[in-house]
Amino acid sequence: MGADAILQVRDVKTGYGDETVLEGVSFDVREGEVFVIAGPSGCGKTTLLKSIVGLLRPAGGSILVEGRDLLEVGARERREILRTLGVTFQGAALFSSMTVLQNVLLPLEEFTALPPSARELVALMKLKLVGMDQDAYRLPAELSGGMQKRAAIARSMALDPKILLLDEPTDGLDPITAFEFDQLILRLQRNLAITFVIISHDLSSIMAVADRVALIRPEEKTMVAIGDPHELRDHSDHPWVRRFLDPQAEGAQT
Repeated sequence: MGADAILQVRDVKTGYGDETVLEGVSFDVREGEVFVIAGPSGCGKTTLLKSIVGLLRPAGGSILVEGRDLLEVGARERREILRTLGVTFQGAALFSSMTVLQNVLLPLEEFTALPPSARELVALMKLKLVGMDQDAYRLPAELSGGMQKRAAIARSMALDPKILLLDEPTDGLDPITAFEFDQLILRLQRNLAITFVIISHDLSSIMAVADRVALIRPEEKTMVAIGDPHELRDHSDHPWVRRFLDPQAEGAQT
């Protein structure tokens, strides 16, 4: 493993039952970077995310977090590894009957022995990091979609994970809110040195936040390119890659 690689995906094959969605997927995620997994809707991005975070066991390959293989370790060590990952899925998935603060408190109540006052202080600090501390006592239904997603990020940061994995974080947001969300990601990366793995097909967001992007093409059921998104857009020798990253480019045929 490279000295700066915090997550390694090696020759992963995954899917549902007898249906293979992706195969032969390999990449490293460097500590402190924003790494985006991109591709058209339905290409298997979320399936890959579920495999990385332990919700779906791959049919083959390996997934290593700081050199430890999730598929080979025992149950106790696996739980310890998974606690170093923070995850938000599409739609934020907040509990509607709980306030924002109560939602963020959930992982602290389940996985720490902190007294209630300390848990609340930590939760409020996480909400402040995403600009939501003034909304701590509101219910999810009272929030905009962008605010709900910010609250979900605060919850995913509750246990100080080393890697945050976000599934389509700007999906459904208007352009201004999506831009502000991108800026939040960059600010958290810069100020807290968080490693991000982001699932996205939002081209403007990919170009704004990604240090590197891995592109999945559904026709090939695997990753077809990896690198700086601007370099891939301008210089990739794969026509589909150039077309995906710059749909208006002349001569970029699929």
